[in-house]
Amino acid sequence: MTEHVRVEKNNNGVLTITLARPDKKNALTDAMYGKLADTIESAESDPSARVLLIRGEGDMFTAGNDVGEFAAVASGKSEGSRNVGRFIQSLARCSRPLVAAVQGRAVGVGTTMLLHCDLVVLADNTLLSTPFVSLALVPEAASSLLMPARIGYARAYEMFALGETVPAKAALEWGLANRVVPLDKLDAEALALAQRLARQPAGALIATKKLMRNGEALVAQMLAEGEQFAQRLRTAEAREAFTAFAERRPPDFTKIS
Repeated sequence: MTEHVRVEKNNNGVLTITLARPDKKNALTDAMYGKLADTIESAESDPSARVLLIRGEGDMFTAGNDVGEFAAVASGKSEGSRNVGRFIQSLARCSRPLVAAVQGRAVGVGTTMLLHCDLVVLADNTLLSTPFVSLALVPEAASSLLMPARIGYARAYEMFALGETVPAKAALEWGLANRVVPLDKLDAEALALAQRLARQPAGALIATKKLMRNGEALVAQMLAEGEQFAQRLRTAEAREAFTAFAERRPPDFTKIS
């Protein structure tokens, strides 16, 4: 439901986007992806939206994609999300500064979206994870390109292939974040940074970001990942992964050739 994404604009030029489904750990549905994409795309033509701030309500930033929607595709009951591609491509093409305030767990796309944010503030209880392979899937959001470039191949491969969780302190040391602050200081710190950016010359910020990031190259990587992701969702491995998740047992991939 689109009410699970709350959008607020303040007079200082900061557009705050809140993932507001705390009862489901802010797991992202197709409708939520659609609202996120609409908001980021609309900001491109809104001069009053000088900076975008993304945050999560409750004790977790986001549990990632709603696993129920993945399971429906794996079992052949659904064709899959229509809007996730729009959302991640809107991140790649966003010319406005993106600031993220992250607490608790950030799983899957909850971590990979941070690679598209220009300033990332983590609460000291944050845990980042990208358990795509554990779900018989592949990385998305151009993270197969951006993550190794950011933290090195060895660390990136371990995060993807083994689903290793990265705590806030290590994320800061590896270059996945700009700040780590106490949980009760998170929103204030992220908003202060967003407001500082909003006071900077918008044209210079946009030009600088364009020089530093090739949005179309990132979109091309997303499309390549998306093709593999869609294929993997329909494999026997994926069916086993999501069946095991529903049955609350460890998956057994050893009997699948």
